[in-house]
Amino acid sequence: MTKQIALAILLCSTTAHYVIAMVMFVYARHQVRYLSIAWIMAILAFLSTFICSLCLMPETVHGFLQPAALLLLAVVCYLQSIYPLSFVMPGYLQWQRMVKYASPVMALIVLYVIPLLLGKSHVVITNARELLEHLVSYDILLRLASLVLSLVYIINIFRLPRRLTHKELPGYMIAYSVCLGLSAVFYAVVCVLRFNLLLATIYVICFTVLNLYLSLRTLETMALELPKPTMTAVEQNPSETDLEQAQRDFNELNQKRFERVEYWMQHNREAWKDNTFGRDQLCRETGINRHLLLQCVRSQGYNNVHDYLSFYRITELKRMIESGEVTSLTECQDAGFGTTKTARNCFLRFEGAPLEDYLLSARHREET
Repeated sequence: MTKQIALAILLCSTTAHYVIAMVMFVYARHQVRYLSIAWIMAILAFLSTFICSLCLMPETVHGFLQPAALLLLAVVCYLQSIYPLSFVMPGYLQWQRMVKYASPVMALIVLYVIPLLLGKSHVVITNARELLEHLVSYDILLRLASLVLSLVYIINIFRLPRRLTHKELPGYMIAYSVCLGLSAVFYAVVCVLRFNLLLATIYVICFTVLNLYLSLRTLETMALELPKPTMTAVEQNPSETDLEQAQRDFNELNQKRFERVEYWMQHNREAWKDNTFGRDQLCRETGINRHLLLQCVRSQGYNNVHDYLSFYRITELKRMIESGEVTSLTECQDAGFGTTKTARNCFLRFEGAPLEDYLLSARHREET
């Protein structure tokens, strides 16, 4: 692999991390918990410039226990070990905890940089024999200490999801932490055995893909918290003539199709309260094919047809609870859900609160 290709990939990675950081900074203005993620992603983007510098170094120093790569490994592993959980409070509100956790790597950087500033060059190690010859030297001892510290941080990457959270983590977050830890292990092996352009670039690609994945999942989570569409009564079913007249305006045409779907849903409650009712039946009843049905419900803010039907069923379930038709979890299937678990999951996603709490509050209101 040429240096030009490696640098192009690194610049793409740096740009991606800066974009993620800027997006998180915007969201942090509304929810402060995203501020720590934004700062960490910005620091990781800044550190990418040091990886670029390593690629530009003479090939003679791309060897065994490369010192700059080891120090960079320790810093990146430190950031990774706190990033997966996205602390509830931003770093500046818990600076003592952050500094204490980072103090070992900060001390290593200071101890290694001071001799370099005084004009002392580091030892170049190309094989295990040379390592044994210089094993007790100040330079090698600091490198080994940096490697050990990196391994401690890597272990914490795997352990943090279970150690520092008191609620169940989503599966994708646990998988992300595991993959992040494995990528750090790979980079540690690269630093120990033979630091070279190809292996470093592979690590950067894996690391960037992982962070892009998590950022997209984070944005998806925030999108689910956006205001839900409001349900309005449709008194008249749009005719074919109405649809033909709206052909020239894409948005108006989608609106008319959606009104046709709404009209059917609002006048055929018992049909969609059957848990076997789904997208294909709705297409058949409204005369709209799958593609156009998905297009029109998305134009009104729904993610897909399944979410649209679930929204109606949740609304019906709330009405049935308030009217006393549903008084327990086992009766929630009467609103059109196949299982109690599905009803609970949908209610939590749409309403942001457990279904059990809603049932309990409705029972209290009825008693009072």
